[in-house]
Amino acid sequence: MSFIKKIDAYILKRFLGTFIMTFLIVIFILLMQFLWKHFADMVGKGIGWDVLAEFMMYAITTLVPLALPLAILLASLMTFGNLGENFELTAMKSAGISLFRIIRPLIIFIGLVVVGAFFFSNNVLPITNKNLYALVFSIKHKSPELDIPVGEFYSGINGVNLYVRHKDGKMLKDMMIYDFSAGFNNASVMVADSGFIELTSDRKYLILTLFQGESFENFKKQRLSYSNNIPYMRETFGYKELLYEFDSDFNRYDESLLEDTHISKNIASLQHSIDSVQKLIDLRSEEQVREMEQNKYFGREYRPGLSLEIGPEVDLTKYNPDSLFLSLDKMTKEQVAATARQKAQTMRDHLQYNKLLLGDPQLYLNRHKSEWHRRFALSFACLIFFFIGAPLGAIIRKGGLGFPMVVSVVMFVIYYIIDLTGFKMAREGIWEAYQGMWLSTSVLFPLGVFLTYKAAVDASLFNRELYDRFFKQVKLRVYKLIRLTPSAEEEEEYNT
Repeated sequence: MSFIKKIDAYILKRFLGTFIMTFLIVIFILLMQFLWKHFADMVGKGIGWDVLAEFMMYAITTLVPLALPLAILLASLMTFGNLGENFELTAMKSAGISLFRIIRPLIIFIGLVVVGAFFFSNNVLPITNKNLYALVFSIKHKSPELDIPVGEFYSGINGVNLYVRHKDGKMLKDMMIYDFSAGFNNASVMVADSGFIELTSDRKYLILTLFQGESFENFKKQRLSYSNNIPYMRETFGYKELLYEFDSDFNRYDESLLEDTHISKNIASLQHSIDSVQKLIDLRSEEQVREMEQNKYFGREYRPGLSLEIGPEVDLTKYNPDSLFLSLDKMTKEQVAATARQKAQTMRDHLQYNKLLLGDPQLYLNRHKSEWHRRFALSFACLIFFFIGAPLGAIIRKGGLGFPMVVSVVMFVIYYIIDLTGFKMAREGIWEAYQGMWLSTSVLFPLGVFLTYKAAVDASLFNRELYDRFFKQVKLRVYKLIRLTPSAEEEEEYNT
């Protein structure tokens, strides 16, 4: 007796081929979206192929946890849609094989994928994230290649816009330079008949040599307060050299600076950081409460043993703060109001300072907690999407890449929107971390259970007549509830 039965091998073979294909398609689509997001940071930087290959490798690795659920959903939809469309699923059920027996090998396979996805997210993804974002920061801060266009402004030099009308080899003709390095209100303008640009030997600076030109610069910051005149300087030159910072080398960002971020830690490191920061927040909160109790007691300085006791014989209804305030003279009222305003301002500043002391650690804690739950939620989402895709494919019985792709994209967009909403709620502290990060899973889990039940009992999910009859019955029940008389045809439909 073989370890794997023929039906199990057949189902696995049909699913694995589709899964590999859909996974590559999803990775390609997500990679294009990721590259488009960073396209502006990479264009014109003269980055070598080795850096681009490294960037693509890190990007693909970080997209794997996001691509797995969508690939599983699409593959299960296509596999069981093809089996249903070719009546293979019907033949299996006619032979007495239940749906759960048919998908049993795939449940085992998806279980292994879920476990593998978790270990991948916990061990590989933190290292890849750290390397990827360090590389992205390095690319962003690299100066663009020195390729001066003709007939348009070039802004690749920091604080400078350069316009060239013609080119003659290395010589630039009819040049115009706007220098904003001293601020927009103190910009200088230069025009020159010709010039050329060259890098210094260490490739850290740019030398701009100009011939036969003029420069104009205002000095708004030196304008006298009692005068509306703005001093300026105008210079005519035959030869002029300008020096600008322009580091054209590719300098890598130090990866060790990202080690304390939530994306660069595994579960153990995240838990350690959560415990440490939670203790810090609790300690600061206790110190703030103790300070408020010791230093402020109804606006008075608190001293141990000082208390205010009011006996039952005192009638407090006779004492009205407004009446007491209005009974004061004008000068005393102004002094009381000023004192109250000063104390309120001091208390507000003190509360804002306390909020700042707790704000950054709380945000740090929220992000670490969210990342901790995300490692589990993304892996569990693979199982949820399988139990949505497989039953849905068995119900709709449509194979190919068209209709399953539309359904998969719609389901994944819904999942992504819910997941992003939950993540932002958890990050800002509006919800608890587990509530925000498990929101999408808790919403889709009942849908997976419902579709699995419908597919197991061979229920008709997309029968229009069934829904029409259901809504008509609801309509007649509403009529009877509000004591309206339905028509004879509606009554007959309700009774049948």
